[in-house]
Amino acid sequence: MRNAARLKLYQLHGPATDFAVESGLASGDWFRSDVPRRRMKELMRRSDGPALRDTALWLGLAVASAAAGIVLWGTWWAVPCFAVYGVLYGSASDSRWHEAGHGTAFKTRWLDQTVYQIASFCMMRNPTLWRWQHTRHHTDTLIVGRDPEIAAMRPARLARILLNLLGIEAVPMALKGMARHSLGRLTADEGTFIPDSERPKVVRTARIALTIYAGTVAAAVAFGSWLPLVLIGGPRCYGAFMLMVYAFTQHAGLGENVLDHRLNTRTVRMNRVNRFLYWNMNYHIEHHMFPMVPYHQLPALHEEIKHDLPAPYPSIWAAYKEIVPAVLRQLRDQTYFIKRELPPGAAPYHGPVDGLLPDPVVA
Repeated sequence: MRNAARLKLYQLHGPATDFAVESGLASGDWFRSDVPRRRMKELMRRSDGPALRDTALWLGLAVASAAAGIVLWGTWWAVPCFAVYGVLYGSASDSRWHEAGHGTAFKTRWLDQTVYQIASFCMMRNPTLWRWQHTRHHTDTLIVGRDPEIAAMRPARLARILLNLLGIEAVPMALKGMARHSLGRLTADEGTFIPDSERPKVVRTARIALTIYAGTVAAAVAFGSWLPLVLIGGPRCYGAFMLMVYAFTQHAGLGENVLDHRLNTRTVRMNRVNRFLYWNMNYHIEHHMFPMVPYHQLPALHEEIKHDLPAPYPSIWAAYKEIVPAVLRQLRDQTYFIKRELPPGAAPYHGPVDGLLPDPVVA
């Protein structure tokens, strides 16, 4: 009962929300490392080239693996083909949704919008709703009662996390949300960040998505085959595991209710394959500090400000060796969080490092 009551604090309407607003945490004054103005303008410069290259590779691999799976359907050789297709659809689409949603992946706006719509559909996300939701996440990162994208709450809902390695909880919830949105209804939380003027778009895109999924199910029934569902919708389940692996490196186990991304966000070094799938979002502190820097410039941004940042984790494995024990400890001690050490000469942490609501015990 105590844990259930605490999880209610993460709702976007209630005492935690009121506390965040009254204490100045909502839309707060976040720390940013100093970067010379001219250099920042260079880093923020947008270009179509890198994203066109990476998008062509992403879509090309997806089409090729799906085509191979169709040709080999009914044999075991189709399994590795759809494994590749599933990760490109159900995991890599998340980072494309993310960067195109920020409007920084491409210089040309319609290219950003096109990729954003495709990736939103693949991830079963309403593009209008999630744009506003993610804006709130950046404005109030891990501020309890304000951030709608806190994945590892205190205590973490472990069963939900494990189920979502295969989208078992997320996909039914997404479909339920589409049905609700198609009727013009929003949840109380959604109503806190979506302007009234945007609601018709939410309804329209939900109806379009439901029509496509209904057509996919009808095709599967008509042809007596699972293939249509394996191609459309299904990859959000069987290809989602890497999405979850990446997502929990971002913030899990770190500080809440602090106004310094060095306390609530991680940067993790990854190999080229993971960086391609994740579109450099492993440079996550850098991205949160300066969200208008394109993904292909994040390694350069890291070099500019690394003197101010905790040392990056050397691998995904190294990050999880810290995340798993921290999340398990938070099951019984919701005041616990991981505090990263800053390098000598770094700017001190901005504001109190012990958080609020509740006061945590620092590692």
